[in-house]
Amino acid sequence: MTGTDIAILALGVIASLLGILGTILPAIPGLPLLAAGLVLLAWAGDFLAVGGIALAVIVGLALFGMAIDFVAGLLGAKVCGASKQALWGAFIGGLVGIVFGLPGLILGPFVGAAIGELMAQRGMWQAGKVGLATLLGLIIGTVAKIGSALAMVGVFAGAYLV
Repeated sequence: MTGTDIAILALGVIASLLGILGTILPAIPGLPLLAAGLVLLAWAGDFLAVGGIALAVIVGLALFGMAIDFVAGLLGAKVCGASKQALWGAFIGGLVGIVFGLPGLILGPFVGAAIGELMAQRGMWQAGKVGLATLLGLIIGTVAKIGSALAMVGVFAGAYLV
């Protein structure tokens, strides 16, 4: 094994571990990092054990998980009849929440959606309802990301072991 092979292997392991961590910590782009890490690990093995089909499935799972994560919070709010202001509030609250770490990432969309509903003059009850629906959507999105990450690792392991 050459020095280049060892460097690719090390980068693959680091990116994969950061990717797994990123599925829980929203500030880290978990699924893209995990996919990149798994591609690097396949490359380190000269794509002999893990080939193109497995890598295409892994990339597809990453894209699917990212799409579900992005849409889940907005759909949660929309299902409760959220106004456009609430949807924008949830989006902006999620961005602002990044600055405040994990509590901000959890509470940001909730607070943003509630503020958006209040700005739309729809009342405190509706604001709370939309905020909670947004939070539930965020939780569903995180679960989908974790499921996608586990499936990606499973596809990689299955291809490697077969």
